[in-house]
Amino acid sequence: MQELNIMKIDKEKIMNAIKDILIAVGEDPEREGLKDTPKRVANMYEEILEGYDYEDKWVYFTEKSDLVIVGPIEFYSLCEHHLLPFSGCAFIAYLPKGKVIGLSKLIHVVYKYAKRLQIQERMSEQVADEVIKVTGSNDVMVVIRASHLCVEMRGVHNKAEMTTSAIRGEFMNFDLRLEALKLIELRGR
Repeated sequence: MQELNIMKIDKEKIMNAIKDILIAVGEDPEREGLKDTPKRVANMYEEILEGYDYEDKWVYFTEKSDLVIVGPIEFYSLCEHHLLPFSGCAFIAYLPKGKVIGLSKLIHVVYKYAKRLQIQERMSEQVADEVIKVTGSNDVMVVIRASHLCVEMRGVHNKAEMTTSAIRGEFMNFDLRLEALKLIELRGR
């Protein structure tokens, strides 16, 4: 997994870029409805791309448990190809190795990677690798289902959803994977 440098959003650069975009599309960035748009967009990017500066705080509990599945975890992300949103839900399944992690912490793992410029395929892999790191279990499966505005608004103009998965360890076993997928299907309804 590639480590990213922690970065801070340069809101001044974003505001200048948005002002340039407004001018480029023929708008007047000083008109009443647009005057504060560069600042609003910069603030929005600071919020929705906070995954680059995410602080991990893990809480563990010593428990015996078989299969753990968390989801649907709703998320929003920005496609790195067109800077348009994609959104959906993620499911995380793992086999604990004597300890379980707090439920909200797994949600934070999804947010950490969703709140970046992203592609869904990479996000599935990153979430799985992070769950392995924080749970100590190599037996992890992540399933993400999402709709992409770059497909809906432009190009083919279609509402097709994408489903991706990252499968590790014991989940390569067909029976366990099938059991988890059936439980995910029930929870995703």
